[in-house]
Amino acid sequence: MSQEIAVVGSPEFTAGFRLAGVQAFENVPADEKDERLDDAVERTLADDGVGIIVMHDDDLDHLSRGTRERVEGSIEPVLVTLGASGAGSGGLRDQIKRAIGIDLMDDEETQHE
Repeated sequence: MSQEIAVVGSPEFTAGFRLAGVQAFENVPADEKDERLDDAVERTLADDGVGIIVMHDDDLDHLSRGTRERVEGSIEPVLVTLGASGAGSGGLRDQIKRAIGIDLMDDEETQHE
């Protein structure tokens, strides 16, 4: 069974992904994130058809402690965050490594040392 990407966030954030063909999404308007974001993330985590959850990294601040710990610790689906305040490619590298168990960005020189 193939799994799909789901995007959770503001309508402005999810719009580009929807235009690219992502069909699973949860729109949560910016002024309702404190009240509704936890439920949207929990529904997405519970969806067996979702393998990757994409969120803006700033949205993690709107999650309750329990939901944040659950989504950050989830292996399947794995959380991928995007945004300016993240750790850049190093953060994405760690997320990919956690999701699949190997470091795809590791070059041959590093592997042979």
